[in-house]
Amino acid sequence: MPAEEGGPVRPVTDRDSAAWWERVRAGEFVLQRCDSCGTRRFPARAYCHRCRTAGWSWEPVEPAGRIESWIVSHQPFLPGVREPYVVVMVRLADASECVMYGNWRCEEPPRAGRRVEAVFTAVDDGLTLIDWRPAG
Repeated sequence: MPAEEGGPVRPVTDRDSAAWWERVRAGEFVLQRCDSCGTRRFPARAYCHRCRTAGWSWEPVEPAGRIESWIVSHQPFLPGVREPYVVVMVRLADASECVMYGNWRCEEPPRAGRRVEAVFTAVDDGLTLIDWRPAG
C-alpha cells in the first residue's frame, strides 16, 4: 500500500482485487465464493485455493467477527500516519475460514475474542477502508 507524499496509504489493486475495492467503496462487505466447491476466500484471487477452479461470485457476509490478534505500532514509518496506531486481525463471523485486517477504531485497547463490527471509513473520493470497532 504505497502512500503519496504526506497522503493516505493506498492499496495497490490488481485484476483480482480491484472489484473488491469498488464494492468496499460502495459500502458492500463481500467475499469471493467458489462456484465449484463453495469455498469462501479473502483476499480476492483468480483461482480457488481448494479446488483450483477459476469460477467464483461475490457473496455478501455479515460485517462482523472476533478479534484474533492485534499489533500496536509506535514506528512513524509512513508520512501522514499518526502513531501509535492499532491494527487488528479479525476472524469473520460468517466465514470463519477468512480473516481481515484493519485499523482499530476505539479508545479502549483491543482484546482477543472481542466481538467487533466493520466500519467503512471514506478516506477520500477514491478510497474507502474497512476499520473495526466493538460490536453493539
